[in-house]
Amino acid sequence: MGRGTVEIITGRERRRRWSVADKLRILAECDAPGVQVSEVAARHGVYRSLVFQWRRQARDGLLVTEPTPELVPVRVVAADRHSDALPGSEPVPLPPPSPRVAAAIEIELPDGIRVRVGEEVGLVALRRVLAALRG
Repeated sequence: MGRGTVEIITGRERRRRWSVADKLRILAECDAPGVQVSEVAARHGVYRSLVFQWRRQARDGLLVTEPTPELVPVRVVAADRHSDALPGSEPVPLPPPSPRVAAAIEIELPDGIRVRVGEEVGLVALRRVLAALRG
């Protein structure tokens, strides 16, 4: 009886889940001058075709990082009870109620550009607009 042989197959892992941040970091490495996509892909254990797919997604605005939320100072003032107001502060009257309008959000980018988006705008379209404004 002969000895059996064991073959160890090494290669790239097929089902790894990459975060958006990891994908963008790998794409940034590929964009460096003189760097070959195949080298970066091999270093990270992914196929070249996957890196090119991520590039397409980034170009189409589908691969973007979520902005880091920023905190802003808020002061709550009771409009009907002057005794609870902070010493030395004036109560701020509430604006009159407005009629119901379609839901919308306003996004202010760091460079001061403001984008007002209604609820009817899809996520893919919004990502494309924001990617275009950033680029």
